[in-house]
Amino acid sequence: MRNQEKDRRAPGTPLRLALGAFSGVLAGCAALAVAELAAAAVRPQSGPVVAVGGAAIDRTPAAVKDWAIRQFGTDDKLVLRLGILAVLTLLAVALGLLATRYRRAGSAGVLLFGLVGALAATGRPDSPGPTDALPSLTGALAGALLLYALTGPLGPPKAPRWPDPLSRDHGSPRTRDYGSPRTRDRGSSGNRDLAGSRDWDRRTFVLKATTAAAASAAVGLAGRSLSGARGRDAAASRDCVVLPRPGSPARPVPARAGLRVAGLSPFTTPNRDFYRVDTALVVPEIDATRWRLRIHGEGVRRPAVYSYDDLLHRDLIERDITLTCVSNEVGGPYAGNARWTGVRLAELLAECGVRPPSRGGPADQLVARSVDGMTLGTPVEEVLDGRDAMLALGMNGEPLPFAHGFPARMVVPGLYGYVSACKWIEDIELTTFDSYDPYWVERGWARRAPVKTGSRIDTPKPFARPRAGTVMVAGVAWAQHRGIDKVEVRVDDGPWQQAHLAAEDTRDTWRQWSLPWRATEGGHTLTVRATDRTGRVQTEERARTLPDGASGWHSVVVTVE
Repeated sequence: MRNQEKDRRAPGTPLRLALGAFSGVLAGCAALAVAELAAAAVRPQSGPVVAVGGAAIDRTPAAVKDWAIRQFGTDDKLVLRLGILAVLTLLAVALGLLATRYRRAGSAGVLLFGLVGALAATGRPDSPGPTDALPSLTGALAGALLLYALTGPLGPPKAPRWPDPLSRDHGSPRTRDYGSPRTRDRGSSGNRDLAGSRDWDRRTFVLKATTAAAASAAVGLAGRSLSGARGRDAAASRDCVVLPRPGSPARPVPARAGLRVAGLSPFTTPNRDFYRVDTALVVPEIDATRWRLRIHGEGVRRPAVYSYDDLLHRDLIERDITLTCVSNEVGGPYAGNARWTGVRLAELLAECGVRPPSRGGPADQLVARSVDGMTLGTPVEEVLDGRDAMLALGMNGEPLPFAHGFPARMVVPGLYGYVSACKWIEDIELTTFDSYDPYWVERGWARRAPVKTGSRIDTPKPFARPRAGTVMVAGVAWAQHRGIDKVEVRVDDGPWQQAHLAAEDTRDTWRQWSLPWRATEGGHTLTVRATDRTGRVQTEERARTLPDGASGWHSVVVTVE
């Protein structure tokens, strides 16, 4: 009777719970694999992880996003994806445990999360329509069916129906022989049958689980392969690009623009080191042969559509321009200088009949849209005031890297990136600030955001322990479209000392600076400030990045030995 009672126990045994949790995780993996294959056929951005992650980014308060960028830097998207996968794993475990007792409810839970992914995908700004729901729905259906199949043998075992001793069919208990050898042998055989049935269920479970795991892996690899094929087409289109010689080349960088100081940021930031801050969980890989740019909206008398070749064969300009992210904290790393090649944005707008507001144009905002649905709003007046605003096609002598906007992006000197540097751009609409709020403005950031005068100490690093004697203090300063006039350094509470400025390339690039400091033993605080060409001194007042960029003086603490 003990063996029979053990086999009749409810599904709360450790083994059954473990197998239920494993079933949930395996069903979740199968759902994601099928969804990835479907997303490869539809479009990569429609996958459930990307769609839910994008929806999470859109609904995250600006202060939280700013914190994530500070904490994780350019790895913030990787952290988000890992977090989503961790949450999905926990939910899969919970649904697997639920399915061991309530089989249909567990499978229905998988379908419910598929519906959530479908709603997130179709609700994205770049969604073309209902087809974006297919990856999440097909993946959820596959996961639900697999969970239902795997948890069948794990459900509560039905208790054996023993004969009623008072039943007329079986006679009275007095006339039945429960203790005869024949009856005992039959009971022992029944126990062996129950155990054998359970062993058979385990073997069936292992077979189903192994088959499901192999199939999921194969489907996932097929999805990756199909997505990779799309990426290879985009990469091939980029590899075929040969940037023509610009009609207006950048002048050579002055020899003295770069100081030879260990630890100082290079004057030109290599592409691989250039900062990247955006909301794209998956970097769009666009086939340049299929890409188009549309210009339309208020005051556009001649709407136009341009292909990549159309832009490539125009008269190009080449300029050195420093970009700064509004999420850059005081002393932060999100600033970089590159040589950009592209088409003057003012020329394209002039061809379309666009006039600035100062000349009677009805539109004061240029809304740029990227292929992933991001919208950035740029003041039309600044784009058309003569600065080197461009639709960039090249970066540091090569076609734009995918991570930095290939095939085309906007670059507007003097404005923070969130109001000017739209990557993967495909649409330019002329409108007004009163009639439309772009992505970041909806989330509390300022509509207009000129870059604030800033400076940074690159060396020595915070908490460094240099030796007493001459220590070179060096860094960079920027005030795009105004230029840097002076940089000063203060040691502790002493007087401000004017630093040596490297040669200026243009007013749109940062300037390196250095100061030889006769360091004495002990702890010291080094502080830097800059003055731009308008005579405005970088403010000491500390401000966070929201709503229009951080401000304050950068300081580092060192201990001289």
